[in-house]
Amino acid sequence: MDSTDKTTKLTTRMMPYLAILQHDLRALRASRLVRLWLAATAVLTLILALANWSNFQNAPLIASLLFPYLVFPWFFVVVVLGVSPVSGSRAEALADGILSRPVGRCEYLLATWSARVVLVWGIYLLVLVPAIALVTLAKRTVPKDTVTIYGIVTALFLVGLVLTFLVSLGFLMGTLLRKPLLAVVVLIFLWYPISYILSVFSLEEFSPISLNRALCTQLRQPWRQIEGESKVDINKVNQDAVPSQFSQILSVLSGTKPEPKPAKPEFFETEEFDDFSLLRVTLGYGLPTLIAVILAALSFYLRDL
Repeated sequence: MDSTDKTTKLTTRMMPYLAILQHDLRALRASRLVRLWLAATAVLTLILALANWSNFQNAPLIASLLFPYLVFPWFFVVVVLGVSPVSGSRAEALADGILSRPVGRCEYLLATWSARVVLVWGIYLLVLVPAIALVTLAKRTVPKDTVTIYGIVTALFLVGLVLTFLVSLGFLMGTLLRKPLLAVVVLIFLWYPISYILSVFSLEEFSPISLNRALCTQLRQPWRQIEGESKVDINKVNQDAVPSQFSQILSVLSGTKPEPKPAKPEFFETEEFDDFSLLRVTLGYGLPTLIAVILAALSFYLRDL
């Protein structure tokens, strides 16, 4: 009986949050910006996949598909979505809604933040999951790559975590500055220089540029690391190099063209991130996300509506 009462009270307290969440999701789905973004990200993903289809192996090809979400250009869309609900003309209508209804400020903020996170994740996964499945399952004219399901799932999670952080950062700046255009401009001029400087030091925990370069390492990561596996892989590469060189010599003597080697993009294929840590990167973006949401809620709670 007590558990039923507690469940009923919890459901009653969650009703304003759920109502705002559903309302915001419907409004976002109907917005022109979201529809254009969905179409644009689908087209860009298709173009990137086709452009590198016969050149890149699975890991760098998947990493190239994730580049627009981590670096450019979808940063702008995600930030604009994060800034808009707590700044500008939306804040004036918000004041009337909060003051005239039994809705708390934190409930509104968390509901609108959740709606944007759900929307961003939904569009991101709706486009990327089928594209990655096509890349990994299709038979292409490139050497087989050791991309794992665990690596794909964790890579998608990390990129989604970065997108969540961007939404939270937009929320924080929109709450503090109250002007959406100013908040977006400030974020652009702060985010890209800082990300570039951090990428110089290969800090994938804080720089999306470095994280994008490190994704190839994570995509090939197995669920359980077998002791001595890296040494076996190195020996295997050295053993495979001998017949490859021998076949090239034979092709030169016979006058036939050797088989072209797959392109190895230097941006993605690097040994700088061999010590990639999933936990470290998760904390590197997860903790700032939590801090940004808390600061935005505190600033919004203390604001004069």
